[in-house]
Amino acid sequence: MMKCSYRRWASGLLIASLGVAGSADAQPALEEVVVTAQKKAESLQDTPIALDAFGEEALEREGIGGVGDLANNVPAMTIQPFPINTTTLRIYIRGIGLIDAQITQDPPVGVYVDGAYIARSAALATDLADLTRIEVLRGPQGTLYGRNSTGGAVNLITRRPNVDAAQFKQAFTLGDRNLFSSKTMLNTPLWQGAAAKFAYFTKQVDGYIENTGAGGDFGDSDTMGYRIDFAWDVSDSIHIDYAYDLAEVTNTNMAYSHIRPSDPIPNPEVNQGIAFTNLINSGARQFYNFNTSGNRPDRIHSAIPMEEADSEISGHQLSVDWQISETLAAKYIYAQRELYDNTPTILATGARSDGYRLDNSPVFSFPVAAIPGDSAVCSPCVGRSEQYGAVHPLIDQDQFSHELQLSGSAFAGRLSYITGLYYFEETATQGAGKIGHLLSAPLGSTADGNNTGNRIEVLTEARFDIENTAMAMFAQFTWQPPVLDDRLSLTFGARHSEDNRKSAALRRQISFVVVPGDLDNTDRDDNDIATQLSDVFYDVRGDKDFKDDSFSFIAEYELSDDINLYFKVNEAYKSGGFNTREQVTEEGAQRYIDGFDEEKVTAYELGLKSRLFSNRLQVNADIFQQDFVDQQLNFSVPNTTSDTTVANAGESTLKGFEMDTTWLASENLMLVLNYAYLDAEIEPSRNPLSGEVDDGFVFDSAPRHAYTAMLDWTLWSSLDRGNIAFNATYSFTDERDGGGRKEFATFQADRQDDFAVLNARLGWYQLPVFDGVLDVAVWSKNVLDEEYSVNNVHNLPQAGRSVMFGEPRSYGLDLIYNWGG
Repeated sequence: MMKCSYRRWASGLLIASLGVAGSADAQPALEEVVVTAQKKAESLQDTPIALDAFGEEALEREGIGGVGDLANNVPAMTIQPFPINTTTLRIYIRGIGLIDAQITQDPPVGVYVDGAYIARSAALATDLADLTRIEVLRGPQGTLYGRNSTGGAVNLITRRPNVDAAQFKQAFTLGDRNLFSSKTMLNTPLWQGAAAKFAYFTKQVDGYIENTGAGGDFGDSDTMGYRIDFAWDVSDSIHIDYAYDLAEVTNTNMAYSHIRPSDPIPNPEVNQGIAFTNLINSGARQFYNFNTSGNRPDRIHSAIPMEEADSEISGHQLSVDWQISETLAAKYIYAQRELYDNTPTILATGARSDGYRLDNSPVFSFPVAAIPGDSAVCSPCVGRSEQYGAVHPLIDQDQFSHELQLSGSAFAGRLSYITGLYYFEETATQGAGKIGHLLSAPLGSTADGNNTGNRIEVLTEARFDIENTAMAMFAQFTWQPPVLDDRLSLTFGARHSEDNRKSAALRRQISFVVVPGDLDNTDRDDNDIATQLSDVFYDVRGDKDFKDDSFSFIAEYELSDDINLYFKVNEAYKSGGFNTREQVTEEGAQRYIDGFDEEKVTAYELGLKSRLFSNRLQVNADIFQQDFVDQQLNFSVPNTTSDTTVANAGESTLKGFEMDTTWLASENLMLVLNYAYLDAEIEPSRNPLSGEVDDGFVFDSAPRHAYTAMLDWTLWSSLDRGNIAFNATYSFTDERDGGGRKEFATFQADRQDDFAVLNARLGWYQLPVFDGVLDVAVWSKNVLDEEYSVNNVHNLPQAGRSVMFGEPRSYGLDLIYNWGG
């Protein structure tokens, strides 16, 4: 009888085969896993890093095509869509992430494609063509990965062309909501030692909340991409790889469901701005029937057309490997990438009419001065006379990097090392730099019930430009002293980093009080009469330099052939920057010029990696503490819709425990349980708005408990007809704070409840067809149709709590055919 052949994953575990090669009496066992988390190929069990790894078949079975699909698969990791651009991701590892997405700020979780850094999180939800492995490194990675990895790193590894044989792979996915996906890979040798590979993918799916108004449904998505690879083994010692990839994404953003109306801000008599905000909020609320049940809606109305967002990402990458001698190797990586992202901002969805709008879409409005701060063109303006186009916060970004590595060994292999030089440069623009719409709404009733009968209209203009450069040198040495039967290894690492960030910012807001031309303040009329209240702006520059030296130390001890212990201390740094959402005030302009400082973390970790019971049980565990100094915290400015500021918190601490357990219970059954516990606390810190010490700062996405349980059960197997297997994964995530600062009236509105998601799959694998093998599987995600939020906000004018819901139950069919190789 054939022993079962599993091709599954567990946290930090890639099981390539659990079968036997030879004797029918051989016992099934977990196979060795090779990863490149330390920029060299090594066994996962010998790598002193807490990490999760997903192999090619695991990616297929879990439906993981890119970073966005990792949500609910790594307990220590949470992933959320950015509110106004749902293909832009907020990635958190061990509670560390970036709540905002700006070209002037870098995320603390580094994302790498084949070793090359991806600077911007825009369009990270896009699939990659021919992805073969993902590694998630938990905790700071300051020495080898450098800047902007204070939370961790994600490695995306694609398939290298096969120079020895032709290969073909075709995968189709069909599902509900008109889901269709196709992935094609063709590999062909060219000449001795050379091969080319072409990969193409396309995916279309309908949104899961119907738009009963104009435009597409919320969540509609259409993705296309391809990748061309060339590999040449010039000799036994020199290998050259080149790749070009491109992806295009068109989608309709998700929408918030407004759960309860906004609350009047207390004490309007002490601040005219508060009184005016209350009038706007009162006017906005009258356009909504609120989703007081709090359940995920089936449909939401958009009174203005939901324009599609479109993104394009492309890049070139060249790597050269040279094995200079048996003990010395060099590697060079060049990468260049371009990003274009044009995403509409529409936040008034659900309104019964376009009498209330909060968006950057086209509008027929009133003329304004061409130069910020000049006198009003007309005051009053009798009738609307100016057509303004869309002013979406588009991003146009270009980056390139060089990395040179030198690695080797000495002293009969007792010393191994890797050293390197790194250079990175980036330019980008965000914003149209043109005048357009921001807000139009009736001014509602005052606290005593009097209605003004008028409207408010706000136009905006914004543009931000950056020039970033980064340089670093790094080295890591591992020494195996001739003591303790060669079971002890000591590793020392260091990295010196220098960053320069330049930024220019133009931000402008023009406000009008509007007297309705038709005496109805619930809509806009061509005969409206407007009086310009204000034209406020700032046009400023910022220039900041940062330097850092980060160090690491690791002690590893091989307690036995199957049990490794390690203790590590490592540092990491994240460069400072600027905040594009500073208020349009004199104080906000100065905060932009000053920017914010770098953050630094020192992490301590004690870990265990073990294989027990003849390699049938794997237990990897770690306890850690991460101490931050000057941690960067983004939080909302009270009583505003989109204005924020950034604080460098004095000190903060995260403590936790993680355990990844895999048990091969029998030759047909594997069980996995991965668990993460996190205790996060931020010490009282100076609030840049008030200047006072504030004890209200919190980690916005740091669940205390999270776990993933999985079973993989081979129901039937045959030597010549493949095997039938059932897989189920259950993931739980505890409640999260949702915002960066506790506020008396709004903090609970941001909080996200705990939730659990069950995914299941039944497939017939390795079925011989036309000299290849075919996998056929039916699957369902969120089998129990759990309703959960992926993002909450409290500061929209119309609502005191708005929820963006995660995907409902989905189901589909996979067909995957492999030939050759």
